[in-house]
Amino acid sequence: MTINGSLLTSPVLVLNASYEPINVCVARRALVLMLKGAASAEELSGDQIHSPSRAVTVPSVIRLLEYRRIPRQTRSLSRKNILVRDRYTCQYCSEIFAAGELTLDHVMPRSRGGPSSWENLVTSCRRCNNRKGDRLPDEVGMKLKRRPRPFNLHTSRSLMRLLGNNQQTWRKYLFY
Repeated sequence: MTINGSLLTSPVLVLNASYEPINVCVARRALVLMLKGAASAEELSGDQIHSPSRAVTVPSVIRLLEYRRIPRQTRSLSRKNILVRDRYTCQYCSEIFAAGELTLDHVMPRSRGGPSSWENLVTSCRRCNNRKGDRLPDEVGMKLKRRPRPFNLHTSRSLMRLLGNNQQTWRKYLFY
């Protein structure tokens, strides 16, 4: 097949057999699931990839053919997951930054016994993090945009909606 990198890495919404949204994968993975007979296309993107003998339309939404029980979704505590949860937005000044321009801030500073946990870590730009230092946000007149919470199923669905903002075909599955 002709490999078009950007086409094969485009996001595809994955539904369980019950039509419940459970994940977002890249088009390459979605095509593999379809070719293995584990999923079927519910919505097509209109783009095609070609081999010498056939053309395959790239899906934008696939549905698993067998129901998968999804265990309680948890994510490991990591810099990447905190950035994703906070949508690459400084939780103090509300500006969006590239990942390399952001830091992680302990709301309750480690110097005061604050843990490295989902509930105590937020994304912060360097300027806001330096301004806050080892103090509490209230002590320097700063407010958090959003209270930090663990990554959960609601967070995961919110991210699917965020990714699907440009995807009209996802709307009816994500309960806009």
